[in-house]
Amino acid sequence: MAIKIYIDQGHNPINPNAGAEGNGLREQDIVLRVGLELADLLLENGNFEVLLSRPSASTQLGTSTASSLAARVNAANSFGADAFISLHTNAAASPAATGSEAFVFSRPSAAYELASDILRRMTEVTGLDNRGVFVRNGLYVLRKTQMPATLVELGFITNPSDATLMNENPRLFATGIYQGILDYFNITNG
Repeated sequence: MAIKIYIDQGHNPINPNAGAEGNGLREQDIVLRVGLELADLLLENGNFEVLLSRPSASTQLGTSTASSLAARVNAANSFGADAFISLHTNAAASPAATGSEAFVFSRPSAAYELASDILRRMTEVTGLDNRGVFVRNGLYVLRKTQMPATLVELGFITNPSDATLMNENPRLFATGIYQGILDYFNITNG
């Protein structure tokens, strides 16, 4: 039986719920591409079934931020996902802020283990700093999902180096996340 992964490419192409911007790039565009690459890797493996929140660049979810978040969670719950991975880029006032981090609803938890595996592998592949896994029980997509869920901040869109790496090498981030998923589910092939 296939393992079901819900890939949530955070934000919408336009408001409501558009993402951060930095270095001439938009969060929603970067995470769309990383999510598509991740879906390809998972499907090529043969052990996974995948549902994307945004299968195309024009996919718009909801008419408000609240309804956009609810649409993502409801789709994942209806799909019966075994894991929910929400992809984002971070932003900070200082362009020096760098690295990858992840958020989960609670610790200890299966979600914490999933996030740790993803973050460890992604930082190995990308070379970005591992800023750690943090509990954020107020985040809707972590609070309302019925499966292990993590929100992954790939890197800082406001950091020129992070932004360039995310924009020019989305497959690199997808590969790290994919390897982390394989570790979490104890799958050795792929």
